[in-house]
Amino acid sequence: MVEEVIVLLHQFGLTAVERDPLLDFVIQNVTQTIKNETNQSAIPEGLKNTAIYMAAGQYLNLKKGSGQLEGFDLDAVEKQIQEGDTSITFAIGDGSKTPEQRLDGLIAFLMNSGTNQFSAYRRLRW
Repeated sequence: MVEEVIVLLHQFGLTAVERDPLLDFVIQNVTQTIKNETNQSAIPEGLKNTAIYMAAGQYLNLKKGSGQLEGFDLDAVEKQIQEGDTSITFAIGDGSKTPEQRLDGLIAFLMNSGTNQFSAYRRLRW
């Protein structure tokens, strides 16, 4: 999963994330969160992409909150992401959002993407 998170972060213009120990911490945190939410011993296959998005979102959020996104070009934050035939737009068509608002929207999307699917993989606890 580490490689997939790194590729996604590279798509957002972040470099040198391979050497950041914070990334390992974030991935462990997301893994534990999903395992706890689903009561599974491993992340179910159907939640792998959710885990990748959540890890990237948490990483960006921690970096932004700690002021370590310096040098990160907020204007470069994508207004739209397209994967195959799926397209997600983060900015309103009239361009009324600032680059920081677009970044916040991207982070919120990544951190919450797919969390509504947890119930499909949840096992009961006794």
